[in-house]
Amino acid sequence: MKAIGTILTNKGGQIWSVAPGDTMLQAITTMAERGVGALLVMEGPKLLGIISERDYARRIILQGRRSADTRVEEIMTRDVIAVSVDMTVEQGLALMTERHFRHLPVIDEGRVIGVVSIGDLVKEIIKDQQFVIEELRRYVSG
Repeated sequence: MKAIGTILTNKGGQIWSVAPGDTMLQAITTMAERGVGALLVMEGPKLLGIISERDYARRIILQGRRSADTRVEEIMTRDVIAVSVDMTVEQGLALMTERHFRHLPVIDEGRVIGVVSIGDLVKEIIKDQQFVIEELRRYVSG
């Protein structure tokens, strides 16, 4: 079982974030520029929350709020679940599926070192399964 930390090593540990006082317009613009579906809300190195495209759709668009007038801290998810680099990919995927979220901050020695998405974890599981299938094919044919 591969650890989530391995994915970050391969993917890179970019941390895209916004400040709690930034507007949602700034946040959604940053998501679009970076090609990501969520941003960490940070004050210096401290993780305060997370904001996602889903939050934007449900708490801005559907409620008729204005992106330019709404601060990130007004709608961010405050109780962020973060995991250690040692958690397995399978455990991370199970947690995300059970709790219905798509982005998972990764912590090492008390500080955020990156974020993995549900897509990152699914790709890793598929890659591992493809490897096993190829090994079984070689075994059966050889």
